Amino acid sequence: MTAIICGIASAQLKKEEIEVLSHPLVCGVILFKRNFHDYFQLKILVNDIKSRFGHDFIISVDQEGGRVMRFDLPFTRLPPLSDLSKAYQINKDLGKSMAHTHAWLMASELLSINIDMSFAPVLDIDNRSNVIGDRAFSKNVGEVIELGDFYCRAMHDAGMKTTAKHFPGHGTVVADSHIDLPIDDRSFSEIEQLDLQPFIKLIKANQIDAIMMSHVIYPQACSQAAGYSKYWCQDILRDKYGFKGIIISDDLGMKAADCVGDVHARYDACVTSGCDIALACTMELSIELLNKLSKNTHLRRFPQLIGKSTLPKAQPFWQNRHWQSIRKSMVKIEAELIKAKNQEDMNNE
Repeated sequence: MTAIICGIASAQLKKEEIEVLSHPLVCGVILFKRNFHDYFQLKILVNDIKSRFGHDFIISVDQEGGRVMRFDLPFTRLPPLSDLSKAYQINKDLGKSMAHTHAWLMASELLSINIDMSFAPVLDIDNRSNVIGDRAFSKNVGEVIELGDFYCRAMHDAGMKTTAKHFPGHGTVVADSHIDLPIDDRSFSEIEQLDLQPFIKLIKANQIDAIMMSHVIYPQACSQAAGYSKYWCQDILRDKYGFKGIIISDDLGMKAADCVGDVHARYDACVTSGCDIALACTMELSIELLNKLSKNTHLRRFPQLIGKSTLPKAQPFWQNRHWQSIRKSMVKIEAELIKAKNQEDMNNE
């Protein structure tokens, strides 16, 4: 059976949420801005979850940088991934260094308080999508591959597993799957030659531990949305590209996710497609789903996705000298970007 990662409502666990999260199919939680007030509150919440449900209970978040940041200060206010391409244009080594520092800071800060995963990196191509945009590394496939590789390696250096998204590619379709059902009418060959290349290359390089599927329909390849599609999850991702990691659905509460029916039909579609984990990002959706799922099933856990912090956990991350050094490097890189932008503006006057 497909496991479930649930969202919770606020900054502390409620009694009814504890009961829901105790279901054997629930393997973790995903946190949002609504779950964060400050660093110490978040640390207490994470420790409460881990103490109740076990070390192998996944705590996850989307802490990409830019407009997708769930936790504010003292966590580093990371720039969007598109800034890595800007640095790469100034100097390739500067871009690679920024990819490393960005990923290392993001992962290390979360791991230091026992948050296991940020669903990163975005490997979509910035190719006119309303929802992807500056969340992508670049418009250029080669840059996405190179920067993505450095990003994944730095996440691994910090002790965090990687989650590439949104397979097979959300960046070349305009509609936002949060509020609409995107349909990409290109042939499989066109998709493979562009959007799929970063996934293919980084799978071969053993840099991807999990993959999040898109809620996009590619009708020339399959009539079902990718996350509900055995063709995309098994025939292509598993069999053709040899991916052996964990397959995760995007949020079952998104507008595009309802293309197969209610939340139970969506979950059943994930089971059929072979998704290992389904996301239900609100507690209301989780309750609706789990109310009809039997508790008479095996406990689902994914210890291979649990993070291992390289920073000491006894003190806040900002007190660590290695973190301080990497943070200074990021400040210097961002200063180089500002300097280049100012020079460009002067030249255009």
